[in-house]
Amino acid sequence: MKTRPASFGDFQCAHCRGIVSSTHLLSGVNNRNHCPYCLWSCHLDLFAAGDRLSACKAPMKPIGLTMKKGRNKYQHEPRGELMLIHQCVECKSLSINRIAADDDSDRVMTIFQQSISPGDSFHTLCQENGIIILKVEDSEIVRTQLYGRYSEIPALSWR
Repeated sequence: MKTRPASFGDFQCAHCRGIVSSTHLLSGVNNRNHCPYCLWSCHLDLFAAGDRLSACKAPMKPIGLTMKKGRNKYQHEPRGELMLIHQCVECKSLSINRIAADDDSDRVMTIFQQSISPGDSFHTLCQENGIIILKVEDSEIVRTQLYGRYSEIPALSWR
């Protein structure tokens, strides 16, 4: 199997200070720029994932989840891959990042739960940028993608 090397090496998270490995075998992604522990990112890319052309370089907060449309015509679900939405704390721009294999699934679920509160300003910002943020109705899809179809997950509390 041929894999591309990561375009950005190991780094220390600007938010939680954890050491993050960019090794493809651990994360399953080629362009790692978010922490698997707290899920915060860094504003590195400008036009495309991995381009590392942004001059901003500020921390990016995980604010919600969306879905990337899949190209697999044989998949059972009509939805694609689960993606994190990040917002830059400096310039307020949004980016979408693939969830990596070593990301903390419980933390991803927490971000999803926090993002479904109605009236948050980032819902409007996401809509203006063409990003469809996941809603309460999508909770089963999120759970299935994070924990598997037949896993036993305790009931979630929805505030």
